[in-house]
Amino acid sequence: MEEQYWVGEFFVDLTRNQITQNKQPQTLAPKALAVLTCLAENQGKVVSQETLLTKVWQDTVVSNNTLQRCIAQLRKALGDDGKVQIYIKTHAKKGYSLECNVQWQRIDNSANVVITKVADANEQITETTTSSDVIDSATKSIKPEGTPANSNTITPWQEKYKPAFIITAIFVIVFLGVQFFTSTPKTKLSVTQIRAVTATDGKELASIYSPDNQYFIFHRFSEDKCVSNIWAKNLETQQEHQLTKHLDSYGAHSFSKDGKQLTFIRKLNCEQPITQKKCYQLMSLDFNQALKSPQTMRVLLECKNSEIRTPRWLNNNKIALLQKQSEQWQLISYSPIENTSQLLHTINNGNIIYYDYSVTDDLIALISIHEDNQYYIEILKTNGELISQNPIKFPNGVARYRYLYAKFSPIDSHLTFSTGRQLFTLSYDGKVTDISLPLDEPMGTPVFNSAGDKALAIKGHFDSDVVSIPFTALKQTTPLELTKVLERSIQMDGDANIQPNGNKIAFKSKRSGEQQVWITEGQGAKQLSRFAMDTYIQGLRWAKDGSGLLVNASDALIQVNLDSTQKVFPLANPVFQLLQWDSKNNLALLLIRTKGVIRLAEFNLDSFKINILNNKPVNWAQKNEHNQLIYSDHMDRFWLRGPVEDQHITALDGQGGDNQRFLIRHNVIYGINNDKKLWSYNLETNAFDIIAQLQSNLDYISDIDESQLLMTVRVTSEKEVIELSLKK
Repeated sequence: MEEQYWVGEFFVDLTRNQITQNKQPQTLAPKALAVLTCLAENQGKVVSQETLLTKVWQDTVVSNNTLQRCIAQLRKALGDDGKVQIYIKTHAKKGYSLECNVQWQRIDNSANVVITKVADANEQITETTTSSDVIDSATKSIKPEGTPANSNTITPWQEKYKPAFIITAIFVIVFLGVQFFTSTPKTKLSVTQIRAVTATDGKELASIYSPDNQYFIFHRFSEDKCVSNIWAKNLETQQEHQLTKHLDSYGAHSFSKDGKQLTFIRKLNCEQPITQKKCYQLMSLDFNQALKSPQTMRVLLECKNSEIRTPRWLNNNKIALLQKQSEQWQLISYSPIENTSQLLHTINNGNIIYYDYSVTDDLIALISIHEDNQYYIEILKTNGELISQNPIKFPNGVARYRYLYAKFSPIDSHLTFSTGRQLFTLSYDGKVTDISLPLDEPMGTPVFNSAGDKALAIKGHFDSDVVSIPFTALKQTTPLELTKVLERSIQMDGDANIQPNGNKIAFKSKRSGEQQVWITEGQGAKQLSRFAMDTYIQGLRWAKDGSGLLVNASDALIQVNLDSTQKVFPLANPVFQLLQWDSKNNLALLLIRTKGVIRLAEFNLDSFKINILNNKPVNWAQKNEHNQLIYSDHMDRFWLRGPVEDQHITALDGQGGDNQRFLIRHNVIYGINNDKKLWSYNLETNAFDIIAQLQSNLDYISDIDESQLLMTVRVTSEKEVIELSLKK
């Protein structure tokens, strides 16, 4: 198969996963380009979905939605859309065809070499090029007029002197390569292949390799519940084994050094909650026995008044854990043999975000936030001794306050982390470097095997819809059918808000590939914002006059007007959640992070001052028309803020839900409990009422007015385990 070709005015280079037009390259996922190539090979002919799925995803079972996402990505890159269909045409119930002219070009693979450029004394950049690239660079000034910039067409003059250019290029390349490889260790990851290793319609998460790299372990969730079983899959035979007997709420897992024991966290409801609703158990499982049949787990440790997560089995047979007490995370080690624990590390006036452990180096890498609200990377020995501590230096394009789940990688003194569709390396001295890896869907941080030549990651997407329910349909005894969907897509839509004194509805969506703010009036949606790649939105609220919105994008506050102009507000703290916006007084009700701890605060958008409202853990908060503050705490209790002490609203005990959100309209609180029942509570009359039984896939309420209720519902959550093959 040829690796370079033209589709109309677009130059396709499969060796670089790029489509280029007018010198502007776009990087696409290899699978999307494979779909385009299959259509190009059958230019003008209808290629069935079955043929495309079979050819592009050989030996892998995927749904038609995966193919449709690739087609959508290609149309976006080609400037096409689903209506006009200039390049890729859809044939109902038949397949797709490429309607544009295709011109194929040969690439001389025998001339491929590796060149390494030294950018400066502190940065090395490794990339692949060919002798034809060198020739093109040296002779681009004498190409015939009108020749495309990326064309490899050779003129007679170039053909005559091509041998001389090749010899010179090879000499320079070899010289630079020898100089580099004799003095500099590998500092780049090179991914040669990405393949799916699970293939179901369910959701699979939390994958790791066994120490011998023969198996990988993962969670497989049930279709309609947030519970899972733990599974293992043999990478050679492809045989799967269910390890646990029952569906439950399990956390990430870790192997003992000898590979015989598997440890993980189990979360369950406390029988008699005192300081927290959930209890946490550190479990172990005999891995070899579980491969034969699902096994009963053994409880190693139970915490009823503190939270534990992220177990890592150390080489000294102790288990490292993050433990949370009074909102403060600390790193401890627990000895199952002695049943004792030891404090390894804590942050004064700060907090721990995440950590990872290297079996090979016997080191702990810890990500923390300090009192200056700066992220740090800290390297520890397993006895808690601090080796190094450096602030993390984020490049442009990476959100400053994004939580980093960085893991050890095969690169010496480096970790890797994902921001969704981008991968980065993080050095021990805090330097962040981009890894060029095109992804069409968000991917989690990869977990590498002990050989350093493979990595597992979670890839997929979440699909949710915004639905509108008229108030006239609420009073009924049967489960309420959510049928009116606003602007359906196959990506995540949610957080819809009704424009005051207008007909517009604003919502967040990933339908363009990135999470953005969209506007609809019921007949087609329009993208309003232009946020950067991997932006995440945690709240959007209209101004009272409907002229624009306040948006919490990547932990920052941004005012987005209807003409798409933007204003960024300077905050010293990252914004965890935008709750409410009083544009008349220009006050925003927020959950912010201060020294790594979440606090309820009010931000003045005129003076830029932050007022911390209390020092309690708060899940959600709203103000009513009388400026009274109502909030729910970590025990799902509701409180009315008072001048001296806060009043506990006992009528709402047990009505807090996992989604945590509630709304206030005309002094009435609306919420959803864990039984998916919509309820109301009148703050003036103290009257409580169950309004309707909702469907099980309801996620949260987002807005309400006199005529309708807006909600977000889950459609699908497709997550699969993928394996990355690395070039060593």
